[in-house]
Parts: sequence; structure tokens; C-alpha cells
Amino acid sequence: MQLSTTPQAKQVFDNYPKEVQAQMLHLRALVLQVAEDIEGLEKLEETLKWGEPAYVTKHGSTLRMDWKAKNPDQYAMYFQCTSQLVPTFRFLYPEQFEFEGNRAIVFPLNGTLPDKEVKHCISLALQYHKLKHLPLLGN
Repeated sequence: MQLSTTPQAKQVFDNYPKEVQAQMLHLRALVLQVAEDIEGLEKLEETLKWGEPAYVTKHGSTLRMDWKAKNPDQYAMYFQCTSQLVPTFRFLYPEQFEFEGNRAIVFPLNGTLPDKEVKHCISLALQYHKLKHLPLLGN
């Protein structure tokens, strides 16, 4: 898998407060691990959308992540709100995650990520256009 990244994306990660930076870099690492494991995923683009780190693939739905000072105790992964991603995550993981409408999974800043479940959600997002016709995205 080829990673294409922008200096602006790196700068956003570098500018997070230290206590936030570790969580955001961990979430980024999970995205990169999942992308590496997806057969046929040739290129992952790391860029900025709305000033937030975003990940784009040929057959995926854009995945964004960010921490916002107005909600300092949490950070989130954002998904296209018109997709079936968050409704599917809500069905699959009703107890593991907190959700914001149909657009985000919200994580407590001082919590531990359930990596296995987060990676599954990332995988579904990065392959969304191959899976969107399947009930529960193939799960």
C-alpha cells in the first residue's frame, strides 16, 4: 500500500496538545495498519478536509479524525453522514462506542480504545463502496 501524505496533515498532528497528540497518533496508526492489511488497497491518501486529518481511498468513504478545544475531553472519527457506516457501527457496537448522530464515533480522551472494534470500523470505511450494497456492510 502506498501512503500519500501532505505536510499540512503532519502539522495538524504536531500542533495537538501533548495529551491529545498521543491519542490522535494512535488512531492514525490504526488507520495505517488497517489500510496495509486490506487486500487490493493500493493507495491511501492522508490529507486535510475541513482542517482535519482525512483518509481517502479509491473504493472507500472519506474517514476524518479530530480533537476540538470546545470538547476537550473527547476526540472523534468522522464519517459521511449519508452513508450507512455509523448506523452499522451503532448496530454492531452499541455498548462499545458513543456516537454523534450518523456522523461520528466519539472517544473519551482519557479512555482506552477498543482497538479491534475501531479497526473493524476503519476497515469498513476504507472499503465502503465495495460493501455498501451488502446487508450490514457484509457483517
